[in-house]
Amino acid sequence: MVIIEIAGHLGADPETRFTPNGQKVTTFRVATTIKRGQKEKTLWWRITCWGDRFDRKLQYLKKGSPVVVVGEIGIPEIYQDREGNQQISLDVTAEMINFSPF
Repeated sequence: MVIIEIAGHLGADPETRFTPNGQKVTTFRVATTIKRGQKEKTLWWRITCWGDRFDRKLQYLKKGSPVVVVGEIGIPEIYQDREGNQQISLDVTAEMINFSPF
């Protein structure tokens, strides 16, 4: 298990759904920025929250909200977007969510 801490901003409001067996799952995307010299690159992370553990915090998170997430990182997957560019899918299962002061 590899644990990672991510600080960034939500790209959209969190979305909640239920699995076929009734388990609650909430997902949202977090944008982080990496600066190398004069260049900046945005990395997008898909965050998954199982159950109702974070419901009290998630109700305050909206698109653009700053957030810090600690969780278990999944194996990155490479795929092609609609324009044929290679992209990477970065997934994290949340273990802790905090509001960020940034």
